[in-house]
Amino acid sequence: MNQNSQNNQNNRSNQSNQNSRSNQNTPSGQNNPSGQNNQSSQSNQNSQSNQSNQSTQSNQNTPTTPSTPKAPVTFLPQHGHYRHLRVYQVTEIIYDITYYFTQHFLSRGDRTVDQMVQAARSGKQNIAEGNQAAATSSETEIKLTNVAKASLEELLDDYEDYLRVRNLTQWDGQHPRYEKMRAYARSKEFSDEYALKIGQMSDEEIANLCITLIHQAMSMLHSLLSTMQKRFVTEGGIKERMHKARTGYRQQQDSRLEELERTVPVLQQQLAQATAEAAEWKAKYEDLKQRALNTYQQQKEEIERLRKEK
Repeated sequence: MNQNSQNNQNNRSNQSNQNSRSNQNTPSGQNNPSGQNNQSSQSNQNSQSNQSNQSTQSNQNTPTTPSTPKAPVTFLPQHGHYRHLRVYQVTEIIYDITYYFTQHFLSRGDRTVDQMVQAARSGKQNIAEGNQAAATSSETEIKLTNVAKASLEELLDDYEDYLRVRNLTQWDGQHPRYEKMRAYARSKEFSDEYALKIGQMSDEEIANLCITLIHQAMSMLHSLLSTMQKRFVTEGGIKERMHKARTGYRQQQDSRLEELERTVPVLQQQLAQATAEAAEWKAKYEDLKQRALNTYQQQKEEIERLRKEK
């Protein structure tokens, strides 16, 4: 009886010691639900705190994304096609009417025929060539536009001479048809039907019509030359635009290089920090893994020993 009592006491003592060792070897809170809740809550708080700190630190250390360099300033300005210019359209009409006029009212052997047709053609063609040259040479554009103006002035003299030597009337502001002729020459109706109308006109009417059109074209060319002059003063010529474009591009490249040079050290620091953090987390993982394996091994040995004692 005494022996059995002593054996029971020894068994209870061994079991108590084993439980004590198990609690010591088992991570805190493993056998206690309350301890598990506290540990989980504390782990979540620590995780959130670490994430918040990492996010704040990441935002502080993250460099600004380098901006993409802008396209260099173009030095070849785009002009509208010369056929869209109203002054070109008017000079084209002048050429057509002049050709008709010389073929119907001047003798074939008259040198004035060729002079008038060439002057009308020069007025039209130099506007076109000047517009096309504008992209690479403001000087050429201005020169050719001025040549067009001079050609029209020469043609104007030929029409005035024609009327004067033949004792025909040159219409001025006092003539009853003058204002109507000016308004008609500006109308879209005239642009659409002039080829048909001139066949119904006399030489005096056609000459005065062309004089009116030439005055209108010369006025538009004068405004066009003023615009070219202002553009040249404000924007400069092709060489200045080329220099400006090249200098602007170099400045953009230099700014880009400086920005990258400022960014690279920050990125290197972030990479080193991330590498260190990764190594730290790896060490913690290995430690936790080893502790879990040790606990598992101890509990396994304890289970085998208890089985043997039975």
